Amino acid sequence: MEQPILKLKPAIKNYLWGGTRLREEYGKQSDSDIIAESWELSTHPDGLSIIENGEYAGITLAEYLTKHPEAMGTNCRSVKYMPIVKLIDAKENLSIQVHPDGENGKSEAWYVLECTDGAELICGFKNEITVSEFRAAIENNTLSEKLNHIPVKKGDVFFIEAGTVHAIGKGILIAEVQQNSNSTYRVYDYGRVDANGNQRELHIDKAVKAAKLIRHKGKSTSVTNNIFDGSTIIGCEHFVTYKLRPNHRKEYLLTDETFLHMLILDGTGTLEYRFGEIGLKKGDSIFIPAGSYSYKISGDCIVLFTEIRNQ
Repeated sequence: MEQPILKLKPAIKNYLWGGTRLREEYGKQSDSDIIAESWELSTHPDGLSIIENGEYAGITLAEYLTKHPEAMGTNCRSVKYMPIVKLIDAKENLSIQVHPDGENGKSEAWYVLECTDGAELICGFKNEITVSEFRAAIENNTLSEKLNHIPVKKGDVFFIEAGTVHAIGKGILIAEVQQNSNSTYRVYDYGRVDANGNQRELHIDKAVKAAKLIRHKGKSTSVTNNIFDGSTIIGCEHFVTYKLRPNHRKEYLLTDETFLHMLILDGTGTLEYRFGEIGLKKGDSIFIPAGSYSYKISGDCIVLFTEIRNQ
């Protein structure tokens, strides 16, 4: 049965390193002055997307998918969980951290939306090191010297495989697509304290065990996707993400193999389908259930699509 297209409201996170750009530029709302992250597509219990429109308005996307599992698509049977799509505003440096691998692992893709002059990311080690060298670098406060500091510019793409020691540097605004996990092991946090004056917990033993102590290649390379006339940013076993600029009225055909998630990065437009139309503006998050029907996008906007394909 064909399901309506859903507009989503994100879960908001006000981590201490966040800024104000997600409110000012993307229209995100929060009672906190700081908006560090908006979880635009999420069925994770730590940050659930809420449906804003139609008959399902007010329930979580997770609740909707429990009632309509077919909306995820047949390809999702092999990945078990839907990916998470976020916007992240790093006014200050994020902690140096690592995510574990395995069923609850967290590989992620970063697409740099904006950055200040001189902004950089940390991605893995400059050279392969041993466990004892890793521990010594943490204890001696020389870890930063062992890591890859990579200058970034708007449009850069990175794939951070689970087990890669990494950090988003200050002044960077990114769109992130990741596995459905919130497992993070902090290695170094610049001695910062929270609102109560407490330093955030570090997870040294877990991080050392999870980290891949090999040299990281750095930036990823986008490839052309002729099917969608767009640029595939990242394709992996957990998700496929691509950017598209439908700057005229264009029709697309959906199948029952995968849902589509749309994150509007810039511009405005209209999405039309059999049940009606949805206006599109910068910052909007749209979930298109799997199914055999067509939809049209008109206007001039830049869209980040995420889906699941058979690998």
